[in-house]
Amino acid sequence: MYVEIQPDKAQINALLSRALSQEAAEKIASQLELKKLLVDSQNQLWKFCLTPLAPSLSPDVKASLKDFEKFLRERVPSLVQVKWKLEDDEAAYLEMLAKKMRIAQAEPPQVVKTAPPTTSTYGRSKVAGEPMQIKFLASPGPGVICGQVLRVEARETRTGKKLLIWDLFDGTDSITCKAFLGKKQEDFSLKQGQYVKVAGKLEHDRYTEELTMMADGVRPQTAPPGRKDNAEKKRIELHLHTKMSAMDGFLAVDEAIAQAASWGHSAIAITDHGVVQAFPDAYALGKKHGIKVIFGLEAYLVNDKVAGSLDSSSLIDDTEYVVFDLETTGLSPLSCSIIELGAVRVRSDGTVLSELSTFVGTTKNLDSRITKLTGITDEMLLGAPSLENVIDEFLEFARGAVLVAHNANFDMGFLRHAFSQLELPMPDYQVLDTLALARNLCSHLSSHKLDVLAKEFKVPLLSHHRAGDDARATAGVFAGLMKLAADRGAESIADLDKLRENQNWKKLRSSHAIILVKNQKGMENLYRLVSSSHIKHFYRDPRILRSELESYREGLILGSACESGELYRAILAGESSERIREIASFYDFLEIQPLGNNEFLLRNGVIKTPEKLQQINQTIYDLGKELGKPVVATGDVHFLHPEDSIFREILQVSQEYDDADKQPPLYFRTTEEMLAEFDYLGPAAREVVVDGPAVVASWVEEGIQPVPDGLFAPKIPGAEEEIRELTTSRARELYGDPLPEIVAARVERELDSIISNGYAVLYLIAHKLVAKSLSDGYLVGSRGSVGSSLVATFSGITEVNPLPAHYRCPKCKYSEFITDGSVGAGADLPAKACPSCGTALDKDGHDIPFEVFLGFKGDKVPDIDLNFSGEYQPVVHKYTEELFGEGHVYRAGTIGTLADKTAYGMVKNFEKVRGLTLRSAEVQRLLTGCTEVKRTTGQHPGGVMVVPEDLDIHQFTPIQYPANKKSAVMTTHFDYNAISDQLVKLDILGHDDPTVLRMLQDLTGINPVEIPLDEPKTMSIFSSLDCLGLSPEDAGGSEVGTLGIPEFGTRFVRQMLEDVRPKSFSELVRISGFSHGTDVWLNNAQDLIRQGIAGARECISTRDDIMSFLIYRGVEPSQSFKIMEQVRKGRGLTADDEKLLVEHKIPRWFIDSCKKISYLFPKAHAVAYVTMAFRVAFCKVHYPTAFYAAYFAVRAKADFDIDPVLDGPEQMKRILTEINQKGNDATAKEKNLASFLELAVEATARGIKFLPVDLYRSHPVNFQIIDDVKLLPPLSSLEGLGAAAATGIAEARENGEFKSIEDLRQRSRISKSVVEVLRNHGALSGMPESNQLSLFDLAN
Repeated sequence: MYVEIQPDKAQINALLSRALSQEAAEKIASQLELKKLLVDSQNQLWKFCLTPLAPSLSPDVKASLKDFEKFLRERVPSLVQVKWKLEDDEAAYLEMLAKKMRIAQAEPPQVVKTAPPTTSTYGRSKVAGEPMQIKFLASPGPGVICGQVLRVEARETRTGKKLLIWDLFDGTDSITCKAFLGKKQEDFSLKQGQYVKVAGKLEHDRYTEELTMMADGVRPQTAPPGRKDNAEKKRIELHLHTKMSAMDGFLAVDEAIAQAASWGHSAIAITDHGVVQAFPDAYALGKKHGIKVIFGLEAYLVNDKVAGSLDSSSLIDDTEYVVFDLETTGLSPLSCSIIELGAVRVRSDGTVLSELSTFVGTTKNLDSRITKLTGITDEMLLGAPSLENVIDEFLEFARGAVLVAHNANFDMGFLRHAFSQLELPMPDYQVLDTLALARNLCSHLSSHKLDVLAKEFKVPLLSHHRAGDDARATAGVFAGLMKLAADRGAESIADLDKLRENQNWKKLRSSHAIILVKNQKGMENLYRLVSSSHIKHFYRDPRILRSELESYREGLILGSACESGELYRAILAGESSERIREIASFYDFLEIQPLGNNEFLLRNGVIKTPEKLQQINQTIYDLGKELGKPVVATGDVHFLHPEDSIFREILQVSQEYDDADKQPPLYFRTTEEMLAEFDYLGPAAREVVVDGPAVVASWVEEGIQPVPDGLFAPKIPGAEEEIRELTTSRARELYGDPLPEIVAARVERELDSIISNGYAVLYLIAHKLVAKSLSDGYLVGSRGSVGSSLVATFSGITEVNPLPAHYRCPKCKYSEFITDGSVGAGADLPAKACPSCGTALDKDGHDIPFEVFLGFKGDKVPDIDLNFSGEYQPVVHKYTEELFGEGHVYRAGTIGTLADKTAYGMVKNFEKVRGLTLRSAEVQRLLTGCTEVKRTTGQHPGGVMVVPEDLDIHQFTPIQYPANKKSAVMTTHFDYNAISDQLVKLDILGHDDPTVLRMLQDLTGINPVEIPLDEPKTMSIFSSLDCLGLSPEDAGGSEVGTLGIPEFGTRFVRQMLEDVRPKSFSELVRISGFSHGTDVWLNNAQDLIRQGIAGARECISTRDDIMSFLIYRGVEPSQSFKIMEQVRKGRGLTADDEKLLVEHKIPRWFIDSCKKISYLFPKAHAVAYVTMAFRVAFCKVHYPTAFYAAYFAVRAKADFDIDPVLDGPEQMKRILTEINQKGNDATAKEKNLASFLELAVEATARGIKFLPVDLYRSHPVNFQIIDDVKLLPPLSSLEGLGAAAATGIAEARENGEFKSIEDLRQRSRISKSVVEVLRNHGALSGMPESNQLSLFDLAN
């Protein structure tokens, strides 16, 4: 118990003056204010609670406080301990945190160079002259150009000159511009998206070998006006594809929503092909721009509900059938005509009763494509009967019969249209479709085309695509199908309908449909449909069955979609008006599109005139009026501006589309542009463009969320109490009872945050998973991202101790903390004995704030990473499912998009196919437009998302298979980042490193946990080769000894080590941060250090650096945390963020560094990785044979080949030289082999000898140590001998030696090729080929 004392300020000052000099007392009073004094009940502990009055305490004030403490002890006999504690309010704590995280105060502050203000004006005062179009620039000389800045890069030449390089696009082409910056122009800078006018000299650049503009004058220009929507009443786009429409959409969702908002549109729909992966971003962007987002998709709809059209009870065998076929001039009866009719009247057994075959006269010449397909010429049609005569003859021929055709919809459409043209009533025919019947009765066939079926039923097909021959062949196929139908119990005509009910949905044609979300229930129902389409009904595309759509239709709005929709197709096919009305009645709104969208129908001959396209749209409009349904005009948007069609063309060229150069105008239109498209509808144009979409949008409720707000953590009863008990018991075990104040305060603060926010269950889950692995004998490796939490340390989740660097006595629990930031890691502290009991003190702590993990307000969802042995990972995933139940654990989904490298290949292919010569600036522009388009989906390597048992995954996301390939794994449909604030993500990763550490422990008997992290010889290999006794030639050409060390063995990191030459553990942590980040070191920190702008300890290395630096500079803590989170995820800085940082005088270099970063590593993770790496390095130094055995056994499983190793170091170096000379042309296998050979060269130089593979002694997959310095390779180290074959040999040899090669093959079941691998290596030396007995065997 404490007694709180509120001392008088005058009394305190007087006491200070008695204890110290007047000057020292005044300095303390100027930097600290005493808020209260806490005294324990026995008067043994005095705790002074202080408020800082300055950002940091000066060294002399710290010394004076120690003197004052000594003065008090002398005068208060019972006083045992005096503590100084900054008042625990947020502001005071943050100031303390900022102070702690500053660069060590023992070092003199470095001068930080900040960039001066920038200007967009360069060179000559006037840039006169009319700009030339870039596409016409072909030769050197003076010139003036004007355009938009695309890419900006600043460089420094070898001579120290500063060079600014940028790409300029003027709408016709792009070109690279350069400007050398003298002292007077150092403030010249450009921004991407800016418009400038450039004067200079066009020169051939000797580096790029292309024309480049060397600028001598640059002036900013007003951007040309973009397209505006000036309509008083604006349209709403209800059909738009983002980049989530796989390999088809080229419009980023942020661009689409920003454009709609800037035009004043009140709403916009997102309707990607079959997926909803743009929803989370669209929701956030809608809120940002103040525009209503309508969530939906363009579905691949399959009508699996067969309407009963055959109601006749007549017996199949008693009925006569007319099997007919038509040849036509095209695909649509609206614009094409019948040119031949063939019909055969038959019984069900194939008996032919009569035949009809006739040409049909036409007034138009035949298209050459039709003549080529059918063989029918214009001459053959001369004098043919008229359509009226042919129809009259067919009416009589088919009287009383059931009609049969193959793909009957096509033939019946033309027949129906012919009756309509002639104004004749069409009989109510019963119609059988042999295509539909075959899909059910011959499901074993992959195709059901007429020629395939004719072959199946052994029916002659003499002249395919001639009506008479096709009709006769179809009649034969029909007879075969009727026999199969009879075998299945079909007796009447009506029974044939029942056969169609069970047809394979994969064989049914899908059509497009728009599905919009009306309310929150509709969102969940849509998610269920998307899941089903990806899990149950994926066939080329994610298909939604109509039967399921009807089951989940509540809360959804259906639209008829584009020309691939069933309504448009039915009109094209000439379906009956009754059937068309039936189709339209299924939808809530009907859709029409600009004529250009469907121009390909005209180009492909499906329709003959543009007026037919208008006629179809008019028909749909009239149908909507008749049925009382809104008709909406949509753009089927795939890209933002008309000129952006080139990006889609590039992709389609790579996919070898024949008509890629004929892109439809699928751009986002303004209201005026859309009204102009539909002016042929007269007054109805405004109705379909403006009024209809507004009506549909009004049906959509406000406040629909794709993902609910808040975290929905799983529940484990008693989790809070269990975590508290685990934490406090372990804390007391390490630090004693009572706990030191710094430990107790941190534990209490963390537990309060963890428990109050519902995160205790996450900690308990992690604890259980780690405990499970350890109990099964598998070590759990680096668990770093959670290492910011002391509770995680004490509950056994991580080894990383986030407290400040400190000493701790394992015996008497004495502790001593370094809280001024001068020591980055406990491992860096000098060795010291306990002042109380003399025991050697443990050194621990890495000074990592808990707030980086959960945020200052405790509102950040914890990200717990657990690295398990790779072979144990599936067991842990299964255990996770056992903990939470089936259907509540899913792998974290990812979305793969077109990367720069792939897009570059597409652009270069486009250039080749089109016969173009593109400048590098234009190539860069085009590939940028193609990147980030969705290509596929995948899964996080170890992440799982947990859904609470009382909730359903479809309240958060649909589910699917990774890459839509059926497997035992199901992933979230959304990228896991989109739902990581709502659902708990556990990172259950599989790594080789825990396996290596376990193997090293088995080989050496050393417990990795007990390896000291400051061992001098081990530390030295991170900066030199001295203790290894190697030359750079034998160490992979490096001056450091970290080949084969996790995280530090790559060329990239070894070069970094050579640059920095680290001497301490904390320096290794910073290097780990630099190396694991993306765009953190190269073109960022490395340049800042080399240019003297910032020091190595100032540059951003880990995400923690951003938050602490900004807090120190006065940025509000939660804002600092937010900026850190944005930057570490590669989202850069918003304009508001940048403005805020400038207001707080944050250096320009720091701001620019943040904007470059794509990913930042957490310090805690870096600490964990370095800890693991140091332990492996310790074994490399002190147990070299064990190190190389473990390395090659675990890391060299796939591409290692022992044969070149046995040839000696010179041969290995020769192979390495050959591979290195190939550069980027080296294969992945060659690069892996090079890594292994480098380490084998090093091992040989250190006296390790590699033995040949021994058929009887070699382990199947592991290297074995022989006589301390020799390594016996496993059987699998031979190229071409895999693990399965190696295991087979090892199992077979347990039953005795092999008598011959024949015996070896039979017993181990290996192939001839494996035998040859063994023979070539010499492992079969002396072994006979066969089991034949020798004379010696007979004599004995």
